[in-house]
Amino acid sequence: MKMKILLVDDEKDFVASLAQRLQLRGLDVKTAFSGEEALDRIQQEAFDVVILDVVMPGKDGIETLKEIKEIGPLLQVIMLTGHATVETAIEGMKLGAYDYLMKPTETEVLVEKISNAHALKKEHQERIRKAEINHIIKRRGW
Repeated sequence: MKMKILLVDDEKDFVASLAQRLQLRGLDVKTAFSGEEALDRIQQEAFDVVILDVVMPGKDGIETLKEIKEIGPLLQVIMLTGHATVETAIEGMKLGAYDYLMKPTETEVLVEKISNAHALKKEHQERIRKAEINHIIKRRGW
């Protein structure tokens, strides 16, 4: 099954170009052009990794990240930032972002970060599943 990626950035040309490069590498990429649109999409379908621009009009990347983590705490978010907003990207990591990348980013580096973030999400899901199974077993006295 393909990894499902949500690419969120208000720069439409950048989104189109990056989405195409990621799709050529076998990823299932959906796009959103604002924080609000991203949150709507996340509530409607499951994603493995969100690539989120820090600077957007309206709801910025940090506000959007906080709300993403409320909706899906295990959803991994990679922040995209320009030089002027590195501090903001680091703040994002403190709030639960997986990592951040400087724009423009090399596709191979981004794909590697996406793969690592997806692996971490799967690892967390597996640990939760095992804990739930152990809880059921103990509760039933098996």
